[in-house]
Amino acid sequence: MLRLEKRPQPSTFWTYAAPLVAVVVTILLGMALFASLGKDPVGAIRAIFYEPLFGEFSFYYRPEVIKKAAPLILIATGLAFGFRAGVWNIGAEGQYIMGAICGAGVALAFYPSESRWLVFPLAIIAGTIGGAVWGLIPALLKVKFKTNEILVSLMLVYVAQVLITAFSSGLMRNPEGHGFPGSRNLSQYPAAANGELFAGTGVHWGVIAALIAVAVAYVILTRHQFGFDVRLAGQSPKAASFSGLNPNKLVIISLLLSGGLAGLAGVFEVTGPAGQILGSFPKFYGFTAIIVAYLGRLHPVGILMAGALMALTYIGGEVAQDREQLPAAAIMVFQGMLLFSILGVDVLTNYRLRFGKNEVR
Repeated sequence: MLRLEKRPQPSTFWTYAAPLVAVVVTILLGMALFASLGKDPVGAIRAIFYEPLFGEFSFYYRPEVIKKAAPLILIATGLAFGFRAGVWNIGAEGQYIMGAICGAGVALAFYPSESRWLVFPLAIIAGTIGGAVWGLIPALLKVKFKTNEILVSLMLVYVAQVLITAFSSGLMRNPEGHGFPGSRNLSQYPAAANGELFAGTGVHWGVIAALIAVAVAYVILTRHQFGFDVRLAGQSPKAASFSGLNPNKLVIISLLLSGGLAGLAGVFEVTGPAGQILGSFPKFYGFTAIIVAYLGRLHPVGILMAGALMALTYIGGEVAQDREQLPAAAIMVFQGMLLFSILGVDVLTNYRLRFGKNEVR
Protein backbone atom coordinates (compact mmCIF):
# COMPACT_ATOMS: atom_id res chain seq x y z
CA MET A 1 0.00 0.00 0.00
CA LEU A 2 1.37 3.38 -1.03
CA ARG A 3 1.03 6.18 1.52
CA LEU A 4 2.40 9.63 2.26
CA GLU A 5 4.46 10.24 5.38
CA LYS A 6 5.16 13.76 6.61
CA ARG A 7 8.83 14.70 6.66
CA PRO A 8 10.33 16.16 9.87
CA GLN A 9 11.76 18.99 7.75
CA PRO A 10 10.96 20.09 4.16
CA SER A 11 13.23 18.34 1.67
CA THR A 12 15.90 20.63 0.25
CA PHE A 13 16.33 18.32 -2.75
CA TRP A 14 12.64 18.41 -3.71
CA THR A 15 12.44 22.15 -3.08
CA TYR A 16 14.71 22.68 -6.08
CA ALA A 17 13.96 19.51 -8.07
CA ALA A 18 10.16 19.85 -8.01
CA PRO A 19 9.95 22.53 -10.76
CA LEU A 20 12.19 20.50 -13.09
CA VAL A 21 10.24 17.30 -12.45
CA ALA A 22 6.99 19.22 -12.96
CA VAL A 23 8.17 20.37 -16.39
CA VAL A 24 9.05 16.79 -17.36
CA VAL A 25 5.68 15.52 -16.09
CA THR A 26 3.91 18.28 -18.03
CA ILE A 27 5.72 17.32 -21.23
CA LEU A 28 4.71 13.66 -20.78
CA LEU A 29 1.09 14.57 -20.02
CA GLY A 30 1.09 16.97 -22.96
CA MET A 31 2.36 14.27 -25.32
CA ALA A 32 -0.45 11.99 -24.13
CA LEU A 33 -2.96 14.79 -24.70
CA PHE A 34 -1.69 15.56 -28.20
CA ALA A 35 -1.63 11.84 -29.10
CA SER A 36 -5.24 11.47 -27.92
CA LEU A 37 -6.16 14.27 -30.35
CA GLY A 38 -4.56 12.33 -33.20
CA LYS A 39 -1.54 14.66 -33.51
CA ASP A 40 2.15 13.84 -33.58
CA PRO A 41 3.19 14.23 -29.89
CA VAL A 42 6.92 14.47 -30.60
CA GLY A 43 6.37 17.00 -33.37
CA ALA A 44 4.13 19.09 -31.12
CA ILE A 45 6.63 19.18 -28.25
CA ARG A 46 9.41 20.01 -30.70
CA ALA A 47 7.32 22.84 -32.14
CA ILE A 48 6.70 24.26 -28.64
CA PHE A 49 10.16 24.03 -27.13
CA TYR A 50 12.64 23.80 -30.02
CA GLU A 51 11.36 25.72 -33.02
CA PRO A 52 11.07 29.17 -31.37
CA LEU A 53 14.67 29.03 -30.16
CA PHE A 54 16.57 27.05 -32.77
CA GLY A 55 14.22 26.47 -35.71
CA GLU A 56 14.35 27.95 -39.20
CA PHE A 57 12.35 31.05 -38.20
CA SER A 58 13.81 31.45 -34.72
CA PHE A 59 15.12 34.92 -35.69
CA TYR A 60 11.47 35.99 -35.67
CA TYR A 61 10.25 33.97 -32.67
CA ARG A 62 13.04 34.75 -30.18
CA PRO A 63 12.18 38.48 -29.86
CA GLU A 64 8.54 37.50 -29.37
CA VAL A 65 9.50 35.17 -26.52
CA ILE A 66 11.33 38.05 -24.82
CA LYS A 67 8.33 40.37 -25.26
CA LYS A 68 5.98 37.77 -23.76
CA ALA A 69 8.29 37.01 -20.83
CA ALA A 70 8.66 40.62 -19.64
CA PRO A 71 5.12 41.22 -18.26
CA LEU A 72 4.98 37.72 -16.75
CA ILE A 73 8.24 38.27 -14.87
CA LEU A 74 7.22 41.74 -13.68
CA ILE A 75 3.85 40.58 -12.35
CA ALA A 76 5.16 37.34 -10.83
CA THR A 77 7.95 39.20 -9.02
CA GLY A 78 5.38 41.41 -7.33
CA LEU A 79 3.17 38.43 -6.48
CA ALA A 80 6.11 36.65 -4.86
CA PHE A 81 6.29 39.24 -2.06
CA GLY A 82 2.67 38.70 -1.09
CA PHE A 83 2.67 34.92 -1.50
CA ARG A 84 5.79 34.61 0.65
CA ALA A 85 4.08 36.63 3.37
CA GLY A 86 0.84 34.66 3.13
CA VAL A 87 -1.06 37.47 1.34
CA TRP A 88 -2.93 35.90 -1.58
CA ASN A 89 -3.33 38.44 -4.35
CA ILE A 90 -5.17 36.56 -7.10
CA GLY A 91 -6.25 39.76 -8.86
CA ALA A 92 -3.02 40.82 -10.55
CA GLU A 93 -4.89 40.60 -13.87
CA GLY A 94 -7.10 43.52 -12.81
CA GLN A 95 -4.13 45.54 -11.55
CA TYR A 96 -2.36 44.91 -14.87
CA ILE A 97 -5.41 46.15 -16.81
CA MET A 98 -5.81 49.24 -14.62
CA GLY A 99 -2.13 50.06 -15.12
CA ALA A 100 -2.69 49.96 -18.87
CA ILE A 101 -5.79 52.18 -18.63
CA CYS A 102 -4.13 54.79 -16.41
CA GLY A 103 -0.88 54.85 -18.39
CA ALA A 104 -2.67 55.11 -21.72
CA GLY A 105 -5.02 57.76 -20.31
CA VAL A 106 -2.14 60.05 -19.35
CA ALA A 107 -0.35 59.48 -22.68
CA LEU A 108 -3.51 60.25 -24.67
CA ALA A 109 -4.17 63.35 -22.57
CA PHE A 110 -0.98 64.87 -23.99
CA TYR A 111 -1.68 63.81 -27.60
CA PRO A 112 -0.19 65.05 -30.01
CA SER A 113 2.68 66.33 -27.86
CA GLU A 114 6.17 65.51 -29.08
CA SER A 115 7.75 65.78 -25.62
CA ARG A 116 8.78 62.17 -25.11
CA TRP A 117 10.89 63.10 -22.10
CA LEU A 118 7.62 64.18 -20.42
CA VAL A 119 4.86 61.93 -21.81
CA PHE A 120 6.52 58.51 -21.54
CA PRO A 121 7.74 58.88 -17.92
CA LEU A 122 4.38 60.29 -16.83
CA ALA A 123 2.57 57.38 -18.49
CA ILE A 124 4.82 54.91 -16.65
CA ILE A 125 4.23 56.64 -13.31
CA ALA A 126 0.47 56.79 -13.89
CA GLY A 127 0.32 53.10 -14.86
CA THR A 128 2.30 52.07 -11.79
CA ILE A 129 0.10 54.15 -9.50
CA GLY A 130 -3.06 52.84 -11.20
CA GLY A 131 -2.07 49.23 -10.56
CA ALA A 132 -0.94 49.99 -7.00
CA VAL A 133 -4.22 51.73 -6.13
CA TRP A 134 -6.19 48.77 -7.55
CA GLY A 135 -4.11 46.51 -5.31
CA LEU A 136 -4.64 48.80 -2.35
CA ILE A 137 -8.42 48.23 -2.41
CA PRO A 138 -8.36 44.58 -1.23
CA ALA A 139 -5.53 45.50 1.18
CA LEU A 140 -7.55 48.22 2.94
CA LEU A 141 -10.71 46.10 2.99
CA LYS A 142 -8.77 43.26 4.56
CA VAL A 143 -7.16 45.52 7.17
CA LYS A 144 -10.33 47.46 8.05
CA PHE A 145 -13.07 44.85 7.62
CA LYS A 146 -11.17 41.53 7.64
CA THR A 147 -12.42 40.66 4.14
CA ASN A 148 -10.81 37.89 2.14
CA GLU A 149 -8.20 39.37 -0.22
CA ILE A 150 -8.53 36.38 -2.58
CA LEU A 151 -12.19 37.05 -3.32
CA VAL A 152 -11.93 40.85 -3.38
CA SER A 153 -8.89 40.99 -5.66
CA LEU A 154 -10.44 38.37 -7.95
CA MET A 155 -13.75 40.24 -8.24
CA LEU A 156 -11.87 43.44 -9.05
CA VAL A 157 -10.49 41.67 -12.14
CA TYR A 158 -13.98 41.55 -13.64
CA VAL A 159 -14.53 45.21 -12.76
CA ALA A 160 -11.30 46.11 -14.56
CA GLN A 161 -12.34 44.09 -17.61
CA VAL A 162 -15.64 45.95 -17.79
CA LEU A 163 -13.83 49.27 -17.43
CA ILE A 164 -11.37 48.64 -20.26
CA THR A 165 -14.20 47.65 -22.58
CA ALA A 166 -16.13 50.77 -21.58
CA PHE A 167 -13.12 53.08 -22.04
CA SER A 168 -12.26 51.56 -25.43
CA SER A 169 -15.69 52.47 -26.77
CA GLY A 170 -16.14 55.64 -24.70
CA LEU A 171 -13.67 58.12 -23.26
CA MET A 172 -10.57 56.67 -24.94
CA ARG A 173 -12.06 55.79 -28.33
CA ASN A 174 -10.01 57.06 -31.24
CA PRO A 175 -11.88 60.07 -32.70
CA GLU A 176 -10.38 59.19 -36.06
CA GLY A 177 -11.33 55.52 -35.77
CA HIS A 178 -14.56 55.77 -37.81
CA GLY A 179 -16.66 54.75 -34.80
CA PHE A 180 -14.83 51.49 -34.10
CA PRO A 181 -13.89 50.80 -30.46
CA GLY A 182 -10.28 51.19 -29.44
CA SER A 183 -7.97 54.06 -28.52
CA ARG A 184 -5.33 55.64 -30.70
CA ASN A 185 -2.41 53.30 -31.34
CA LEU A 186 0.17 54.33 -28.76
CA SER A 187 2.92 52.31 -30.42
CA GLN A 188 2.59 54.77 -33.35
CA TYR A 189 2.63 57.83 -31.04
CA PRO A 190 6.38 58.62 -30.77
CA ALA A 191 6.11 60.48 -27.45
CA ALA A 192 4.60 57.41 -25.72
CA ALA A 193 5.73 54.45 -27.83
CA ASN A 194 7.53 51.61 -26.08
CA GLY A 195 9.36 50.30 -29.12
CA GLU A 196 12.38 48.04 -29.40
CA LEU A 197 15.55 49.56 -28.00
CA PHE A 198 17.68 47.39 -30.30
CA ALA A 199 16.12 46.44 -33.62
CA GLY A 200 15.22 42.77 -33.98
CA THR A 201 15.93 41.80 -30.35
CA GLY A 202 12.51 42.27 -28.75
CA VAL A 203 14.12 44.25 -25.93
CA HIS A 204 12.00 47.22 -24.86
CA TRP A 205 11.74 49.22 -21.64
CA GLY A 206 9.44 46.57 -20.15
CA VAL A 207 12.21 43.98 -20.47
CA ILE A 208 14.70 46.32 -18.79
CA ALA A 209 12.20 46.99 -16.00
CA ALA A 210 11.65 43.25 -15.50
CA LEU A 211 15.38 42.62 -15.11
CA ILE A 212 15.71 45.52 -12.67
CA ALA A 213 12.71 44.26 -10.69
CA VAL A 214 14.26 40.80 -10.40
CA ALA A 215 17.57 42.24 -9.17
CA VAL A 216 15.91 44.58 -6.66
CA ALA A 217 13.57 41.84 -5.41
CA TYR A 218 16.53 39.52 -4.91
CA VAL A 219 18.36 42.11 -2.81
CA ILE A 220 15.25 42.95 -0.76
CA LEU A 221 14.30 39.33 -0.10
CA THR A 222 17.81 38.21 0.82
CA ARG A 223 19.50 41.29 2.28
CA HIS A 224 16.83 43.67 3.59
CA GLN A 225 14.85 43.70 6.83
CA PHE A 226 11.58 43.85 4.88
CA GLY A 227 12.50 40.65 3.05
CA PHE A 228 13.22 38.98 6.38
CA ASP A 229 9.84 40.14 7.72
CA VAL A 230 8.09 38.77 4.62
CA ARG A 231 9.74 35.37 4.97
CA LEU A 232 9.11 35.25 8.72
CA ALA A 233 5.42 36.10 8.33
CA GLY A 234 4.99 33.39 5.70
CA GLN A 235 6.95 30.65 7.46
CA SER A 236 5.93 31.29 11.06
CA PRO A 237 3.07 33.74 11.67
CA LYS A 238 3.25 33.17 15.44
CA ALA A 239 6.95 33.99 15.56
CA ALA A 240 6.25 37.09 13.44
CA SER A 241 3.62 38.30 15.91
CA PHE A 242 5.92 37.67 18.89
CA SER A 243 8.65 39.71 17.18
CA GLY A 244 6.32 42.71 16.96
CA LEU A 245 5.74 42.54 13.20
CA ASN A 246 2.67 44.54 12.12
CA PRO A 247 0.62 42.19 9.86
CA ASN A 248 -1.60 45.00 8.56
CA LYS A 249 1.41 46.98 7.38
CA LEU A 250 2.74 43.88 5.65
CA VAL A 251 -0.59 43.29 3.87
CA ILE A 252 -0.69 46.87 2.57
CA ILE A 253 2.93 46.94 1.40
CA SER A 254 2.68 43.51 -0.26
CA LEU A 255 -0.43 44.40 -2.24
CA LEU A 256 0.95 47.83 -3.15
CA LEU A 257 4.10 46.19 -4.52
CA SER A 258 2.14 43.51 -6.38
CA GLY A 259 -0.28 46.04 -7.84
CA GLY A 260 2.44 48.52 -8.76
CA LEU A 261 4.50 45.97 -10.69
CA ALA A 262 1.38 44.57 -12.37
CA GLY A 263 0.40 48.12 -13.38
CA LEU A 264 3.91 48.71 -14.69
CA ALA A 265 3.58 45.59 -16.85
CA GLY A 266 0.26 46.90 -18.15
CA VAL A 267 1.57 50.29 -19.21
CA PHE A 268 4.58 48.80 -21.00
CA GLU A 269 2.24 46.40 -22.80
CA VAL A 270 -0.26 49.06 -23.93
CA THR A 271 2.47 51.40 -25.16
CA GLY A 272 4.36 48.58 -26.86
CA PRO A 273 3.23 45.15 -28.13
CA ALA A 274 -0.53 45.74 -27.63
CA GLY A 275 -0.53 49.37 -28.75
CA GLN A 276 -4.02 50.43 -27.72
CA ILE A 277 -6.80 50.20 -25.16
CA LEU A 278 -9.29 47.67 -26.49
CA GLY A 279 -11.69 45.11 -25.07
CA SER A 280 -9.42 42.39 -26.44
CA PHE A 281 -6.36 43.82 -24.65
CA PRO A 282 -3.92 40.92 -24.04
CA LYS A 283 -5.41 38.96 -21.17
CA PHE A 284 -4.45 36.32 -18.65
CA TYR A 285 -0.93 37.65 -17.97
CA GLY A 286 -2.00 38.24 -14.37
CA PHE A 287 -3.34 34.72 -13.95
CA THR A 288 -0.44 33.09 -15.81
CA ALA A 289 1.99 34.99 -13.58
CA ILE A 290 0.68 32.94 -10.63
CA ILE A 291 1.95 29.80 -12.36
CA VAL A 292 5.24 31.59 -13.09
CA ALA A 293 5.64 32.63 -9.44
CA TYR A 294 5.11 29.09 -8.15
CA LEU A 295 7.16 27.45 -10.89
CA GLY A 296 9.98 29.83 -9.91
CA ARG A 297 9.59 28.86 -6.23
CA LEU A 298 8.75 32.49 -5.36
CA HIS A 299 12.44 33.29 -5.88
CA PRO A 300 13.34 36.21 -8.20
CA VAL A 301 15.90 34.22 -10.21
CA GLY A 302 13.54 31.25 -10.43
CA ILE A 303 10.77 33.58 -11.62
CA LEU A 304 13.09 34.94 -14.33
CA MET A 305 13.64 31.42 -15.70
CA ALA A 306 10.01 30.37 -15.22
CA GLY A 307 8.79 33.49 -17.04
CA ALA A 308 11.03 32.70 -20.00
CA LEU A 309 9.77 29.09 -20.03
CA MET A 310 6.11 30.12 -19.91
CA ALA A 311 6.67 32.69 -22.67
CA LEU A 312 8.25 29.93 -24.72
CA THR A 313 5.11 27.81 -24.37
CA TYR A 314 3.04 30.80 -25.54
CA ILE A 315 5.07 31.37 -28.71
CA GLY A 316 5.78 27.67 -29.21
CA GLY A 317 2.07 26.99 -28.79
CA GLU A 318 1.33 29.33 -31.69
CA VAL A 319 3.95 27.51 -33.77
CA ALA A 320 2.38 24.15 -32.86
CA GLN A 321 -1.08 25.41 -33.80
CA ASP A 322 0.25 26.42 -37.20
CA ARG A 323 2.43 23.40 -37.98
CA GLU A 324 0.66 20.57 -36.16
CA GLN A 325 -2.86 21.98 -36.48
CA LEU A 326 -3.34 21.77 -32.71
CA PRO A 327 -6.41 23.55 -31.30
CA ALA A 328 -5.72 26.63 -29.16
CA ALA A 329 -7.65 25.04 -26.27
CA ALA A 330 -5.19 22.12 -26.22
CA ILE A 331 -2.28 24.54 -25.84
CA MET A 332 -4.06 26.31 -22.98
CA VAL A 333 -4.66 22.97 -21.26
CA PHE A 334 -0.98 22.14 -21.73
CA GLN A 335 0.03 25.43 -20.08
CA GLY A 336 -2.41 24.82 -17.23
CA MET A 337 -0.88 21.38 -16.68
CA LEU A 338 2.27 23.13 -15.48
CA LEU A 339 0.47 24.48 -12.40
CA PHE A 340 -1.16 21.15 -11.59
CA SER A 341 2.16 19.36 -12.06
CA ILE A 342 4.07 21.72 -9.79
CA LEU A 343 1.36 21.47 -7.13
CA GLY A 344 1.34 17.69 -7.42
CA VAL A 345 5.10 17.22 -7.32
CA ASP A 346 5.45 19.84 -4.59
CA VAL A 347 3.79 17.41 -2.18
CA LEU A 348 7.10 15.54 -2.10
CA THR A 349 8.76 18.57 -0.51
CA ASN A 350 6.88 18.00 2.76
CA TYR A 351 5.91 14.33 2.39
CA ARG A 352 7.66 11.17 1.26
CA LEU A 353 6.22 8.06 -0.31
CA ARG A 354 6.15 4.93 1.81
CA PHE A 355 5.10 1.39 0.97
CA GLY A 356 3.35 -0.89 3.45
CA LYS A 357 0.73 -0.50 6.16
CA ASN A 358 0.72 2.22 8.79
CA GLU A 359 2.57 1.17 11.93
CA VAL A 360 0.47 0.82 15.10
CA ARG A 361 2.06 2.58 18.08
